Amino acid sequence: MTDEPTQEPFDEAEYRRRQRSRANLTGWILGGLALLFFFITMARMG
Repeated sequence: MTDEPTQEPFDEAEYRRRQRSRANLTGWILGGLALLFFFITMARMG
């Protein structure tokens, strides 16, 4: 009488696509922060 939820088969291609998308987003955010810190430093030195 226990109804176990049916799991969809693991889609490795979709997993890799999401992982790559997350990595790209993280890279853009880190790059943006680096540029922000660079411009703040230049403004304070100038």
